[in-house]
Amino acid sequence: MWAGLNLGEDDLPEFGNRLAHKRWWYPFEMVRACTLVWLFTGLRADEICRLRVDCIKWQKDDLVVAGSHEVVTKDTVCWLNVPVNKTGRAFTKPVDRIVGEVIDDWRRVRPDHRKEIDHKSGEMVEYLFSFKGRRISMDYLNHTVIPMLCRKAGVPQEDSLGAITSHRARSTIATQLFNAKEPMSLFELQEWLGHRYASSTQHYAKVKLTKLAKSFTQAGYFERNIRVVEVLLDQEAVKSGAAVTGEPWRFYDLGHGYCSYDFFDQCPHRMACAKCAFYVPKESSQAQILEGKANLQRMLQEIPLSDDEREAVEEGIEALEKLSAQLADVPTPAGPTPRQLNENRGQVNFIPSSSIQRVPSRN
Repeated sequence: MWAGLNLGEDDLPEFGNRLAHKRWWYPFEMVRACTLVWLFTGLRADEICRLRVDCIKWQKDDLVVAGSHEVVTKDTVCWLNVPVNKTGRAFTKPVDRIVGEVIDDWRRVRPDHRKEIDHKSGEMVEYLFSFKGRRISMDYLNHTVIPMLCRKAGVPQEDSLGAITSHRARSTIATQLFNAKEPMSLFELQEWLGHRYASSTQHYAKVKLTKLAKSFTQAGYFERNIRVVEVLLDQEAVKSGAAVTGEPWRFYDLGHGYCSYDFFDQCPHRMACAKCAFYVPKESSQAQILEGKANLQRMLQEIPLSDDEREAVEEGIEALEKLSAQLADVPTPAGPTPRQLNENRGQVNFIPSSSIQRVPSRN
């Protein structure tokens, strides 16, 4: 799309002797119009080849949406007359006004042509994309336009879905319209694409993952299941080498204290801290020394939450107590379970970091 919107004359394919003056067969205005029609109208290659000169109609007045107070302003869209296609009759649909603008640009410089017989309708028509008696072929998009755009965009002509062909733009725009912020309904999309049967339209809605991704994003699953924890890094302990010998150097801020366990994101007690030997209360002298250091680096780390942890965050004390009860007999990183720590709480208030056996950091 970027390549099509920024297409220039230097991007057009060359013909003949490259040492001679640069020439191409079709005028730039025609190539640009054909390119943007392909990108933004969702038409089949055959329909693009058979568009008539008078295929664009401009909306002259604002439109009031039936059954509502919503208004589609006259400058928003234009109307495209689509010829008879492989599955149905001719029809008209709204397209972005940029399509009408580039078609008008081409029509202003387009020389007059004799009419030809439309092999599908039997009518005598004047084709839009015709120059010097030569209408673009069915292969023009695949062999000329798409390679030209890929060269300009610096992307290969094949991807994980296979070769990029003329049908790619149709399937892409259909998927995007179905998965937009205010998406088209299945029946609206069927009308816009010109499908006779809804089953044909369902192909785009069914096999594409974009709608699932959009719905997933709007559901806020990621945000609801992630907790951001502030992390303090003791640069002095890292630079001096003390971190290598087991001295704490990374501290996760829990609000009421710090956790110095290197693998905090894997600890089952991270949301209901059991205050094991890795716990540093904020009122302790160690925490005060930590806060007073001038060479601390503050960072943020996203921690994925389980359902019970998320419930504890969203619903408060009762859910937190429930989570704590579930973890009562789960060992902490230091070894003892929360139940054992609570039993010994009156005997041991704080264990110095020098007496803690630490797991080597992954870093």
